[in-house]
Amino acid sequence: MFKLLLPLIMILTIPGCGYNTLQSADENITASWAEVLNQYQRRADLVPNLVNVVKGYAAHEREVLTGVTEARARVGAIQATPDLVNDENAFKKFIAAQGQMTSAISRLLGVAENYPQLKADGLFRDLQAQLEGTENRITVARNRYIDAVKDYNITVRSFPSNLTAMLFGHKTKPGFTVENEQAIAVPPKVDFSAPVPASSQ
Repeated sequence: MFKLLLPLIMILTIPGCGYNTLQSADENITASWAEVLNQYQRRADLVPNLVNVVKGYAAHEREVLTGVTEARARVGAIQATPDLVNDENAFKKFIAAQGQMTSAISRLLGVAENYPQLKADGLFRDLQAQLEGTENRITVARNRYIDAVKDYNITVRSFPSNLTAMLFGHKTKPGFTVENEQAIAVPPKVDFSAPVPASSQ
């Protein structure tokens, strides 16, 4: 029994074994990811009102309206818990769904360019401002998560903390890959200050 405990004792008594650093970094990831989820939820909560306002002026834009509703449903169907960062496949599906949501919202907002009365609607402009603020907060939260994952993964892979990580089952966490980062890096365009073309009047 002592022979089995000896490696554990040796690792934990080595200065800089990384145990406390791993725990701290893991908690930082959890907190950062929770904020990402919070902001994505905030965006999802804005969508139904946005769709309803647009529908009031552009009900015949059925394909675009349906696309946003379906994108929101796909996002809602994924269990967005803090544990999502421990399942790389589920994480990728969630990020892909959020990318589809971003695209759908962009198309919905693009519709407004053809409807001057919609652009002038007070509720629409309020929702547009809230959406813009939320997209900015998503970007900030996502960047904090990326930094937290980077710090954690460096600790997991570095010696001698990698020994501690293996001993306690700490594995690297998924970050935003180049592919899905590009899909969600550009927030929906919400600036309607540009003049409407004469042909759309």
